Amino acid sequence: MGDGFTVKRFLPRGLFGRSLIIIVAPIVILQAIIAYVFFERDLDTTTRRLARDVAADMALLVALEDNHQGVERERLRTLAARQLNYRIRFLPREDIAPYRGKLTSTIDLALDDILEQRIGSDRDFRTARIGDDFEIRVDVKDGVLAVLVPRDRVTVSKPDIFILWMVGSSLLLMGIAILFLRNQVRPIERLARAADSFGKGRAVPDFKPYGATEVRRAAQAFITMRDRLERHVTQRTEMLAGVSHDLKTPLTRLKLALAMMEGDQETGPMRADIAEMEHMLDEYLAFARGEGGEESAVTDLGEMVRDAAAAAARARQRGAIDVTAPNHIDVSVKRAGLRRVLANLLDNALKHGTKVAVALTQGDRVVEIAVEDNGPGIAPDRYEEAFRPFRRLDQGRNLQSGGSGLGLAIARDIARAHGGDILLGKSALGGLKATIRLPV
Repeated sequence: MGDGFTVKRFLPRGLFGRSLIIIVAPIVILQAIIAYVFFERDLDTTTRRLARDVAADMALLVALEDNHQGVERERLRTLAARQLNYRIRFLPREDIAPYRGKLTSTIDLALDDILEQRIGSDRDFRTARIGDDFEIRVDVKDGVLAVLVPRDRVTVSKPDIFILWMVGSSLLLMGIAILFLRNQVRPIERLARAADSFGKGRAVPDFKPYGATEVRRAAQAFITMRDRLERHVTQRTEMLAGVSHDLKTPLTRLKLALAMMEGDQETGPMRADIAEMEHMLDEYLAFARGEGGEESAVTDLGEMVRDAAAAAARARQRGAIDVTAPNHIDVSVKRAGLRRVLANLLDNALKHGTKVAVALTQGDRVVEIAVEDNGPGIAPDRYEEAFRPFRRLDQGRNLQSGGSGLGLAIARDIARAHGGDILLGKSALGGLKATIRLPV
């Protein structure tokens, strides 16, 4: 299992890289098998056969030298040189010192074997490379016979040409495969980018399906899903706009009726109830709408965080909030929606703590906005419960006291519409830490 994980660490993560390995790996394995068969089997066998043929020719030449004299010997030597295409020289009164080492080359082993079989085991010889050819010297009865053998008579000529053709053809095939594979993977990458942008709440109006049939089907399914979701959001928003009009009209009449009445102990609570009903209605509509109709725009989050902190402090008539927000962290977000999230979290922190801090940080693929306070906080096992709509916490800290129970639910709904989330945790100040996490 450990070995499997080690291999996976070195595998490419992208579809293009993995598909390329699927194509390249068989080609490399096939090349290795072909090279092994060629060099270790065919090439070696052919070289041995050629070497034994040359050794047999040398045995014939030595026999002619030993068994003939004078003019007949020279005539046969000239005839053999012409027929065998060798350059033959006779070196009289020379000899070859016995070789004491171990024979290793193919031609040396073949000569030793053939000469021993046909002429005798006491025959000394030497081989040497002269340019591209081989020179073979053998002891004869009254001197040394020197024979210059062409290279192609001893070994397979130019095996590097085979390697060049093999590697060149492989590179050509790999280039064609990469070209076609790149064109096949590009529609999938484009679909992934479109889905990622749509998941972050960004518009993808120019996306069109193209590529292989399966990719087109997936792209068309994505477009159908996007249209259904956008249609659902639009219908919900239009319906809630009508509900808002229908509910606010009688509330407006009640407000006018109360305004015409004289203020007393009974009308005061009624006015407060009507104001609370309007506030609750606005929150219900904001939660159901989810800020879905707003378009994303590139925004400097540092400036937004500072403005939101200043506005929250003024609204609560509190001192300045401790803000850590660098400039020029530009992210495509729905400005009004994200500002509402910040306002909800900051208002909640100011409501329950005497000291509030907000910090903006940027990572590789994510930005985080952390809002902390020194309030009573809540138990970790109740973090998720705090995000449930219409849920009010009765112990410790009521995150949504005095409201409709939708503040944090609306905030998380907007954050997730951006492709992010909101996480709760323990603050270094002693209270609650709410972290908005948004993808870049």
